[in-house]
Amino acid sequence: MYRYDEFDERFVRDRVAQFRDQVSRRLDGSLTEDEFKPLRLKNGVYLQLHAYMLRIAIPYGTLSSRQLRQLAYIGERYDRGYGHFTTRQNLQFNWPKLRDVPAILDLLADVEMHCVQTSGNCIRNVTADHFAGVAQDEIEDPRPVCELIRQWSTAHPEFSYLPRKFKIAVTGALHDRAVIKAHDIGIRILKHPETGDIGYEISVGGGLGRTPMIGKVVRDFLPKGDLLAYLEAVMRVYNLEGRRDNKYKARVKILVHEIGTEEFTRRVEAEFARLDGPSINADPEEVARIAAYFAPPPYEDLPAESPALATAVAADPAFARWVETNTTPHRVPGYKAATISLKPIGLAPGDATSAQMYIVADLAERYSFDELRVTHAQNLVLPHVRQDDLFAIWQALGPAGLATANLGLITDIIACPGLDYCALATARSIPIAQAIQQRFADQQRQAAIGELNIKISGCINACGHHHVGHIGILGLEKRGIESYQITLGGDATENAAIGEILGPGLAAEAVPDAIETIVGVYERERHDGERFIETVRRVGLAPFKVAFREFFDDAA
Repeated sequence: MYRYDEFDERFVRDRVAQFRDQVSRRLDGSLTEDEFKPLRLKNGVYLQLHAYMLRIAIPYGTLSSRQLRQLAYIGERYDRGYGHFTTRQNLQFNWPKLRDVPAILDLLADVEMHCVQTSGNCIRNVTADHFAGVAQDEIEDPRPVCELIRQWSTAHPEFSYLPRKFKIAVTGALHDRAVIKAHDIGIRILKHPETGDIGYEISVGGGLGRTPMIGKVVRDFLPKGDLLAYLEAVMRVYNLEGRRDNKYKARVKILVHEIGTEEFTRRVEAEFARLDGPSINADPEEVARIAAYFAPPPYEDLPAESPALATAVAADPAFARWVETNTTPHRVPGYKAATISLKPIGLAPGDATSAQMYIVADLAERYSFDELRVTHAQNLVLPHVRQDDLFAIWQALGPAGLATANLGLITDIIACPGLDYCALATARSIPIAQAIQQRFADQQRQAAIGELNIKISGCINACGHHHVGHIGILGLEKRGIESYQITLGGDATENAAIGEILGPGLAAEAVPDAIETIVGVYERERHDGERFIETVRRVGLAPFKVAFREFFDDAA
């Protein structure tokens, strides 16, 4: 894991001191809310429906046990004893008092954390594959690249006031687990087909929200040493040409769409050629210094298979289910990555109590080389677990309500906070997720359905990634009533796709029946071994629309 240097420490502490003064002036009335708003947003403080919300950056989703314990402590002392993990691998506290935020920022700084650039029209938290460094299909660990981008983009004088917020994601694996095509810039580490050199494929113009689009490839192969200069060229073109007169048309995806991928690429390449690359690109020694922080932990030399694990699996069906769904093969023999589901049946997806955070921190310290990850699907990962230790981990998770065996299944739902918290939301998300979970709570039914990703957003901003859900649910307000629009066929992987709308919106109480109908069509139409998304691609929307006609007629 990366460790702050002297510059990082001084920068974060100075920001905390500045914001403490700004908060003091807001509280004594010296600053109006309009004057204070851009200052608080620069420090991750939002004003939600009922209270302030604080968004904490977790760069590329990597945490230490010490950092998670500090988050747990902040939650129990300054919030209501829990936090919410988001689709950008961040953590949000929903109930802090404004007067306490400087103290919270100080506590974060104590463990090398902050809230800088978690809001505002700037380059936001850079996200990555949550199995970075451990995945069997990985070409190269993307986290050093993410850290390099974090350092380059933090307080960048040219890109601190962009036309709109800007999001970057990086993957180093063949299978995309970072949703790179739904980002403003998506970076895929790959090998050159002829030379074998490692470089980057660069996509630009992805994004969800009001106008969902899949990113377009603007560079098939970029040499590693040119990364920052190329990103600088992309950002300069966007900063100059991006709309500033209409925030709904200000994202880079709109620029790429309006002038075309070919013309956008031409402008980026021209800017890239004009730039003084050596003055922008990172010194190779600095790149090596950063990469050294992400060296593999001291793994043991273990056999590929664990007799202890095999015995425990054979003896306990519940443990066997958890191993099958919630653990992932590791590139090092004898190890697995264990995903801790934050989607227990009937609770808010992505929420974790302070007590649960303490437990996960202890498990990471004892069993995972003091490291854990946050996934974009709002779960946690212990990335370096000996197979021999999986049973002990599962036993510790159970009493804490963290042993739900549903990773990738129909109850592993992504959901934004929705109208229960968010001032921008037009409908609730959490109760819809809970109702669907209750409908499909039976574990055998979930297993029979297989992989099925449901994603729910409470407004058009799409923080729940509903556009790229196998089943997407968008909550809107329609004549004063919450209405839920359902899409089908979205995909967040390397086969990225935007889901298609099935028909008019449904009332909240009809949504579980609607999902049941979708699943029923899939179960009738699927071939042996076929996943939900594969069936949808093969048969199209027609059979689903036919089955849904009764819902649409009622809703019309």
